[in-house]
Amino acid sequence: MTFEFTVHPGFNFIKSFGEHFNIPVKDDTLILPVSMGKGFIRFKEIEPGVKFALHHYTMSEDFHLIRKSPQENHDIVSIVFNSNEIPRDVTPDRQTAIQFLKNNGSSIQIASSALSTETIFPGGVEIYFGVIGIRREVLMTALGLDNVRGPLEMILHGDGLFFYHEKMVPDILRTLKQLSEVSDEDALSALYHKIKIHELIYLLFHKLLDRGNDKQRPVNKADIDKLAAIRTAILADLSQPPELSALAKMSGMSETKMKQLFKQTFGDTIYNYYQNERMQEAGFLLTQAGYSVSEAGYQLGFSNLSHFSRLFEKHFGATPKKYAAAG
Repeated sequence: MTFEFTVHPGFNFIKSFGEHFNIPVKDDTLILPVSMGKGFIRFKEIEPGVKFALHHYTMSEDFHLIRKSPQENHDIVSIVFNSNEIPRDVTPDRQTAIQFLKNNGSSIQIASSALSTETIFPGGVEIYFGVIGIRREVLMTALGLDNVRGPLEMILHGDGLFFYHEKMVPDILRTLKQLSEVSDEDALSALYHKIKIHELIYLLFHKLLDRGNDKQRPVNKADIDKLAAIRTAILADLSQPPELSALAKMSGMSETKMKQLFKQTFGDTIYNYYQNERMQEAGFLLTQAGYSVSEAGYQLGFSNLSHFSRLFEKHFGATPKKYAAAG
């Protein structure tokens, strides 16, 4: 099942989706028919220049979502909040559970809506994400910043295409869930939506401010596809540190360009990103996959468990044993 669309200032996702699949839209909400799966898509115009769509569904078959590049450039910034979580009863098989984490972890993407993207959501998997579409001038007014540098300069004033990836943090995830819980029967639901959307923007751009003032370079879809392949290769075996020369050869990039674009996009160096993901997986192994401390350490390539425990405590603020007990 495939849906292709092009974002423009007057675009309404669920209206277009409903017309394409012949599904009625009622009160800004589209309910999937049982033939397609179960769940809904909700669309809200928060204020002039700000739109929000919430997707929560499980498709009966693979769903291919394609955003095409518009013929004319416009100033809409697209922010996608993927909040997929790991079900505690996902599977008794450890390796399958680990793979589920790698493929469905939570993240945030900030991109030019003029940038084409393709996403495949597998059938039978619960999908949950929100999308904010906001015009640059509205975003600039909301942020109220002067003399921006780094990622914010590219997002607010850059001439080229941009793409940034941020990790989902508890405060953002909590706000996103609150948006999904508000009832339209609440007389002040429009105000609530507006407050929470601005809260999401505040929390996200506060994180982007921490990235510093390095000069940014425009990206294209080929760059993003290569960076995705690099990230997949890093996550494929967290027991082995990434080899930069091998990653550069695989992606067809020079090491210099690869390192610069990776840090620009993901906010960290390749090695630091690898170490962070290594610790995140260690936490998952201990709390949800049933591994012991020694099993988790050896699984992730640590021959010295004391070294593993020190790195883990530095990352999480607790020893692996205490972290596992609390989880």
